Amino acid sequence: MGDPKFLRRRYDTPKHPWEGSRMEEERKLLERYGLKNKRELWKAQSILRGFRRQARELQARLRAREEQATRETAQLLARLSRLGVLSVASPSLDDVLALTTEDILRRRLEWIVFSRGLAPTPRGARQWIVHGHFAVGDHRVTRPGYLLPSGDESRLAFSPTSPYADDGHAMRVALRERQERREAGAQAPAPAPEGEAS
Repeated sequence: MGDPKFLRRRYDTPKHPWEGSRMEEERKLLERYGLKNKRELWKAQSILRGFRRQARELQARLRAREEQATRETAQLLARLSRLGVLSVASPSLDDVLALTTEDILRRRLEWIVFSRGLAPTPRGARQWIVHGHFAVGDHRVTRPGYLLPSGDESRLAFSPTSPYADDGHAMRVALRERQERREAGAQAPAPAPEGEAS
């Protein structure tokens, strides 16, 4: 049974630890999503692997016309839709098999905080979450790896006890200005290629 203080790890490590192409891909994901270490990436990959394994088993059971498999398929698809991983109107098991690790990483709280413009960088979002600056509804969340359900996204805000909850805080003003510059840059027309007559 084991000592309850020493929990089993909830992820699988790569079979070949020194593959150059895989390590380069992992490094890019770590930088892009502001992950602390590769363990967090491996956890996301293990979560995805579990969903895909379940989808493959359900496909086989559906071919055998099991009634329970139909119910379990509906539950799996509903769970992934609630989580916001599946965003298609009528999802199927093929959509589950087409998911990537980035689909899971985009549902992490730190990435959602950053993408909504509530933090300057993914790593900054991570630090603010750990320091207790964000709450989902009435509950303060201090886990950057928390997979935020899509229904709770509208309830995500600064914690009432956080100094950043004040709209006039210097950091909030800087974030708003940065967001406005980003939106203005996205709306600006692309410059004409060199050599073309205007």
